[in-house]
Amino acid sequence: MSTFMANKGNIVRKWYILDAAGKPLGKTAAAAATLLRGKHKPEYTPHADCGDFVVIINAEKAILTGKKLEQKYYRTHSGYPGGLKETKYRLLMQDKPELAMKLAIRGMMPRNIVTKDSLTRLHIYRGAEHQQTAQKPEPWAFN
Repeated sequence: MSTFMANKGNIVRKWYILDAAGKPLGKTAAAAATLLRGKHKPEYTPHADCGDFVVIINAEKAILTGKKLEQKYYRTHSGYPGGLKETKYRLLMQDKPELAMKLAIRGMMPRNIVTKDSLTRLHIYRGAEHQQTAQKPEPWAFN
């Protein structure tokens, strides 16, 4: 008997669609991270990129619970003194909800090269329209 190890030759990738309308941003991001890594599959291998393609629609309708809209900040720093820029999540969700969703998903994935390859299979859209209709993505149900 030998243990199965996934590699590029024996991975079958599917397309899934997640609807973020009315769902918490974190729950949607957690479901997407699970699908991108392939942890929902029985042949999951931690060091191999065995995840699926994920399309997220209605990113602008995702909700943040509690006081996160006013108290949570998106911070970037240029590396120079005084180079800190802060944006409240209320403004970030109005201007760039795709970025807020992508940051949440990236934060739930490990810091390695597999994550970099996995995030290329992520497609996030502000509204209900998406460009992956030809791939026939299956809806993924989550709480």
